[in-house]
This record gives sequence, structure tokens and C-alpha cells, in this order.
Amino acid sequence: MSVVSLQLSQCGNQIGHELFSVISDDSSGPNRKKYKQCSDERFFYERSTGDMETKHISPRSRALETTGRMGKKYALGLSFKCVFCVHGPRHEEAVEDLVRMEMERCDLHHDECCRRHRFWCGYLHHSTFEGLYITTNLVHVPLLFILTLSLFTVYVVLPFQVIVQNYNSVLTLSHLYQLSDAILVHENDTVHKICSRLMNIKHISISDVNKVIAHQLASVLQPAYTADSPCHYSTNPIGELLTSLVCHPEYKLLSLCNIPQMSSTSLAYSVFNWLGLLKHLRQMLIASARMEEGIDWTVSASGGESNSRHQNFNVSLVNLLILRGKDVSTAVTDGFKDPALYVPWLKTENSFSTWTSPVAFNGYKRSAILVSNSQSHLKPLDNIVRKAWNMFASRAYVHQYTKFGISEEDFLDGFTALEQIISSYTHL
Repeated sequence: MSVVSLQLSQCGNQIGHELFSVISDDSSGPNRKKYKQCSDERFFYERSTGDMETKHISPRSRALETTGRMGKKYALGLSFKCVFCVHGPRHEEAVEDLVRMEMERCDLHHDECCRRHRFWCGYLHHSTFEGLYITTNLVHVPLLFILTLSLFTVYVVLPFQVIVQNYNSVLTLSHLYQLSDAILVHENDTVHKICSRLMNIKHISISDVNKVIAHQLASVLQPAYTADSPCHYSTNPIGELLTSLVCHPEYKLLSLCNIPQMSSTSLAYSVFNWLGLLKHLRQMLIASARMEEGIDWTVSASGGESNSRHQNFNVSLVNLLILRGKDVSTAVTDGFKDPALYVPWLKTENSFSTWTSPVAFNGYKRSAILVSNSQSHLKPLDNIVRKAWNMFASRAYVHQYTKFGISEEDFLDGFTALEQIISSYTHL
């Protein structure tokens, strides 16, 4: 299986650069020949990058693997609406040709059986329109799986961009939800807290935030033994990831949390066992916590009637647990098989799956990663829609969009789509 990674905008290119750096470093450790071979075949053939500003396409990324690039020089504060409505259509054909070229080059490295497992990994910032037009019009390119990696909120923006970021999030996510098989969402505020509280970083930079996100993504994407391939590293991990986590087209929002995550200084003096790691991770799931610090241990998944229970803890549709490191076969995962955690209309055996790898990940002797399709994104999503609607009701800044061809009907369609997503997850 090969990966075609389409990295869009400053956010996509910076996170993509860090992600492939983590994957490369993790695969280069001792006593992991098969692990490295599988990782290299999966990730280091092709990836495409695109940005409206060429400086965000990192020179080091070109040293990691063959890559196609599309970059144009425009002003840093370029209007998002202009990017979507003007520059998107202008460069659509060039990016489409670039993606096709990368896929054809992948075919040179894999036999016909593996070609059908191509995977398009798109990185997109929820507060920009860069690449969204192109993303919208690439659906006819023959890719089997489309997983979009998106980021809620922004870290460095101009004052005007802060004001309209909720508009941009509504319009972007409503489009992506129709086009993607799944959307793996990172909340920037949460990542910032991880940098501050767990990594002990005093002056947090964009690079620090990107490294945390890259660490989490790589922990999911690196080789592992799955239910379909218990004796060798999976040749179709993205397919298995999406088919296990997205069992219904109404539910595509995925969240990710991993444990432990700490500074290298603290890691040298820390010891972890599977019992403690999984106990904390399960509580993080039901309390909808994104890091082990500050978990609400009063939240419980037992007792009470169904309706009231759903209001007290994070209800899951499907969960995937990935365990990496020493003595992984001794880990007991029964706590995640509790039917109380899941919706009643899906069998428990179809709601939970486990992947494992005896290879330690990125310096951690033991690590656990949980990818969840649950209600965890309800609160931030509802806040975005509420703030955007309050502005739209007074037609604030709408003229900044209509002059580029984005109509009020487009806004209403976006609100309708996200309200449906919120309703679907609320009534799990």
C-alpha cells in the first residue's frame, strides 16, 4: 500500500513536514528492519504539497522522499475568500495533474493488488480556504480512501481573520464532510495545553504545536498488527482504520488521544505499565479528556437510564485502541469492551478493535493510542456554529464573502450540514 499525501496551506505543509520527520526518525531505531521496511514502503514514495506561499514548502521535506510541489507567491494576509473563489479555480488543473502524476509513480513501485489501496491524506486548516476548492474538485480522481486531517481554530492570524474564523470553519467543514471518508480533528487549544502542561514548554511556538500533532498522527499511521493481519504488519491499515471506525456515513468525526506524552527530560525518569496506562486512557475516553492531566474521575459509564446516561459521559460509536511497545501481549483491554460505553444498536464486537506492535514508538517503551468516533467534538463544534450563526444573523462581514461569489445560500447550506452533524452525534 502506498500513501498519496496532499498537504494544503501553511498548516498542512508544516504539520506534514513534522509528521514525516517523526515517521522517519521512529523507523530508524535499532532492531526494526521489517518495521522500517513496511514504513518506508507505505510513506516514503510519494507526497504532494501545495501552498499559496512557497516559503511554507519545507526544503527538508524534499530530502525525505520524492515529492511533487505546487507553490505560488501571494501576500501573507491574502483573503481566504479570494483563495477559495479565485486562486482555487486557477490552480485546480495543476494540482489535479500533480496528484495523478504521484499516483502513477506509486504504480511503478507496487503491483496491481496494492494499487487499489491508495490513500489520500489531506491536511487542511479549518480556518482557511486554501486548497478547499481543489479538494472539492478532486473527488473524481480514483482514490479508494480519503482521510482528511483537520485543525479546529488557529494559532497565528491577523485580527480580521480571527473575527471570521467561525465562518470559515463552517464553510470548510461542511464541504469536507461530504467529500471525506473520515475527518480526524485536532483542537488547537487542547494541543496547546499538552505543550504547556505535559511537555513543560514555557514559550510555545508553532513548531512545538506541530510536533505534538505529528507525534499523535504518526502513532496511528506507523505499522501495526491488526485483526485482519495478526501475524504480519497490515498492508491496508488505512482501509482497516476507516472501515472499523466509520461504520455509518452520518458519523465521520474522529478524535485521537494518546498516553503517555511528556518531555524527554521527564521520560527518562518515568516508568509505565499497561494496567495504569489503559486505566487512564479509558477514563479519558468517557470523560472526553484529551490528556491525562486533569481527568474527571467522577464521570462513570455505569448506571442510570439511557437518556440521562448520555448526558453524563462521552458516548462512543466505535473505538480503535493501538498499543505499542514492550510486553504488548500482556495488556488487558477488557475495560474498553464494556457495552455501556457504546450505542445500543451496534454490537460490541463491532464497536471495539485493537492493533498492536511490539516495537516501541518514538522513544516510549509503552504507549497507548485511542482513535474514537464519539461525541467528543460536540462542544467545540456547537460553539463554532453558534458564534458563526450569531454573526450571520446580523449579516456581519457577509459582504466580504458575497463579493467573491460565496452567497448567503452557501452559508445556510453550511449551517444546515453542521446542525445535522451535531444532531446525529447528540442522539447517539
